[in-house]
Amino acid sequence: MRAKANQAKKGQGCDQVPTGVATEDYWLRFRVPPGLMPDRQFDGRPAKLQVHRVRPVYANGKCPSVPTQAVVLIHGRTVTGPVAFDLRAPAPGGDVLSVQEALARAGIDTFAPSLLGYGKSTRFDEGLNDPGNASLRGYPTDAATGAVLACPHTEGCDRTLIPGINPLDQQGNQQGTTPVGLWIHPLAKQRRAHSSKFRFARTDVWVRDIDQVIADAIERAQPTDGKVALVGYSVGGQHVGRTLYADNPNELLDERDQVIEKVSRVVFLNSLFGGPTEDPDPFGRPTFPLTLNDRSGSDALWQMSTAAACTGRIIPGTQKQVWEQSMEHETVGREWGGDDANQPPIGLNRAPTFSGYGWNPVVAGQLSTPTLVMQGLEDGVLPTGKGTGQAIYNALPASPWPMASKVLVQVECASHALLWEGCAGNRCKPASGTTSYGGKPGDPWAGPHATLKAALIEWIKSGTFNGAANGSFKVNESGVARPAP
Repeated sequence: MRAKANQAKKGQGCDQVPTGVATEDYWLRFRVPPGLMPDRQFDGRPAKLQVHRVRPVYANGKCPSVPTQAVVLIHGRTVTGPVAFDLRAPAPGGDVLSVQEALARAGIDTFAPSLLGYGKSTRFDEGLNDPGNASLRGYPTDAATGAVLACPHTEGCDRTLIPGINPLDQQGNQQGTTPVGLWIHPLAKQRRAHSSKFRFARTDVWVRDIDQVIADAIERAQPTDGKVALVGYSVGGQHVGRTLYADNPNELLDERDQVIEKVSRVVFLNSLFGGPTEDPDPFGRPTFPLTLNDRSGSDALWQMSTAAACTGRIIPGTQKQVWEQSMEHETVGREWGGDDANQPPIGLNRAPTFSGYGWNPVVAGQLSTPTLVMQGLEDGVLPTGKGTGQAIYNALPASPWPMASKVLVQVECASHALLWEGCAGNRCKPASGTTSYGGKPGDPWAGPHATLKAALIEWIKSGTFNGAANGSFKVNESGVARPAP
């Protein structure tokens, strides 16, 4: 062992590229700072975050000339980090869909946390572990005037802000079209009063988490430049944008600047964008901490904004694998749901309610970190659809000052589930004389998942896309990247 170590130090017999990958899960522990969460009963409580790490392995030691690089990947609203970024599903042609594995095999150390309230991270017994904290029926209204009336139910009533995201009466839902509710399992036809009457979190709760994961990733990976790249997917993009907001009024400016200085480059992938800069009402709607979705809600991530014929987009077995891995990380919800007392629970995925803010044109306009924006042009989940990526790119400062660089990549035949999507049929064959981005000449395009992984690797390693540090690109339905107007 000592001889091998000495060889690696001298650059003899060492490895220029990884020979494999290694996976580990570990915990980051902390106490909830007073006033951070909307419900003050959680102030000072011990909590922990699960971090899923996939790192490169060098059997003979890494050559000294090879830089060490690291990335922190932040998940979205419903699918937690180890599922979103390390999906254990094969892609056609023997490739893997796992973003973390692809990056690790390219020599990048990857860290995907489950933020507070997600996966195996802390959810609190009086928070998301209590089925009585799912939504109750709404307040009744006067039919003539529309005025809100007093709640007639002993267990209470609820208010929500966006019914399509945080629906009312998930404790009951007997009238629903799918058995998402808890009426049978585990409530046994008895609604319960909440043990917490507030939304679970707000964006700054997860900014705290991201700060801790960044510091930990730098300590563990020891990147050559002392920094990490930061990727935000879906609602995770909002959390990342807020993390990089130098003018955050909730802390001293120099403290936020120190965090920003630790981030070398940033990626916004199908990111939520817009809304207020600050939380207008930390104690407002929704008035319950827990939201649930079933398998159909998980599959809805693939919904398209148009009826485009994107053959092979949904890779067989992928939707099933996303749901099964989600249930592996469901320590409680896997025993919930279903509308038949004589049948076992169907399993439900829990997600926290929260107030979102801090990622809009005002915040983007002061961002100084080199930024890659990637957007699926068939994204049917984001409220502003396929135009979201363009809006982020337009709001970023113009190069060269103060922005070091900014790139927009819009991908055709890619939905909100871009990171797991494939391609099949004639459309996947690039026209004569062209090659899919990240692919080999003559090979068909493997799909959006391949474009994403190639783009992340190039951006993290070089700060470019297709060799350019600035500009707008469109990836067509055959995977070929061209400059966009």
